[in-house]
Amino acid sequence: MSGMRIVVIGAGPTGLFTGIGLARRGHQLTVVDRDPGPQPDGGWPRRGVMQFHHAHTFRGQVFHSLEREAPDALRRWLEAGAEPVRGTIPPGREVVLAVRSRRTTFERAVREAAAAQPGLALEQGHVDEVTCDEGRANGIRTDSTHLPADLVVDASGRSGRVNQQLRAAPEAGGACGIAYVDRVHRLREGADPGPLHTPAAWTGAFDGYQVLVFLHERGFFSTLILRSADDPVLKQLRHRDAFEAACRAIPVLAAWTDPDRSQPSTEVLAGGQLLNQYRSQRGSDGGLALPGLVFVGDAVCTTTPNFGRGVVTSLTQAEELLDAVDDHDTDVDAVVERFDAWGEQHMRPWVEDHVRMDEAMGRRWHGEDVDLEQPLPSDLVLAAAQADPAIGQETFPYVAMLAGPSSLTDAERRARELYRRGWRPTPPDGPSAAGLRELVTAVTVRR
Repeated sequence: MSGMRIVVIGAGPTGLFTGIGLARRGHQLTVVDRDPGPQPDGGWPRRGVMQFHHAHTFRGQVFHSLEREAPDALRRWLEAGAEPVRGTIPPGREVVLAVRSRRTTFERAVREAAAAQPGLALEQGHVDEVTCDEGRANGIRTDSTHLPADLVVDASGRSGRVNQQLRAAPEAGGACGIAYVDRVHRLREGADPGPLHTPAAWTGAFDGYQVLVFLHERGFFSTLILRSADDPVLKQLRHRDAFEAACRAIPVLAAWTDPDRSQPSTEVLAGGQLLNQYRSQRGSDGGLALPGLVFVGDAVCTTTPNFGRGVVTSLTQAEELLDAVDDHDTDVDAVVERFDAWGEQHMRPWVEDHVRMDEAMGRRWHGEDVDLEQPLPSDLVLAAAQADPAIGQETFPYVAMLAGPSSLTDAERRARELYRRGWRPTPPDGPSAAGLRELVTAVTVRR
């Protein structure tokens, strides 16, 4: 294999994972990010990367991706306290189902591994532009310095601006009308965890909003409340007194955040409005946005955090890109064409699945009933397992991301019959969104 000079824009998990994998294959990598990395005192503001400080769940695929392509990052992650949750999947194969960890712990481990990777250079700088020669990318210009490259990888995320103008409008999705707040707590020494649905998370669809609890390493955990982005009253949940009042009123959060069980380790974090979006490698004319340039990660596929799919879809993309480079070597256009076709088949369906779920959930939050004139959104199919346990077995491959949304076809038919007969999911104990508004209003008036 002939080594290429490759520049990666963005030193988040996707860019670093991709860079490590390419460097291990003998290519010369430079990864550029405006963020300087952890500070000497251990702090790491990571300005401009909202999700860095917010709640995350790590599916088992993340563990296995690191195991295959970045084993040093995996070792460092585990040494930092990441806690694999092991189990079996049909037909009895033992795998890691999830990893309990904060996003900060994960990113530190991946960055340390990238910094130690031979053939990979980490540079701080602001990328001004991707430079071109005869219509092909030939490097980047950062702070007036030109870095030449045979391939430019844009892993700058969904908000990366330097190359936005090159691509056509998103092929699927957009703002989904959902926003959230969350907070990180830590269990007190010797305290038992609160209630869980799985060894790594709890999720509940309440009347007009959603609640999640994600477990992290060494007793850390995050509590989230998702609500309609256009609800001005529930927007006040970003304030500590309102959020704490909501936690006391929602039994599952009251159990987790009981002062005798845990204590906060962050302030309340406002996540803002969420996005579901799929963007291909194409420009407005249908051709590649720019030959010699490839987008990967959130720049291609972004989904809301309800199911914790974000890091998985990004690292899965990176693995496919590495495979394409393995097969096509320095034929960069063939690499990008193959990767784009794969994304259309394997990433776009996840975005479209979230679009349907989140749009339908938003309508239900505003008082509409289940629309039986349309296929059921996936979350309602999964909820039907409350009444028909066989649906839970049928939907396991989808839940575990071992199969895509199309795998729910048979389960959707079974679930549809339940809904047609008038069955509806029973929400967990707790106030409705209207009740939360009353609570938040009372707290706001006192403040």
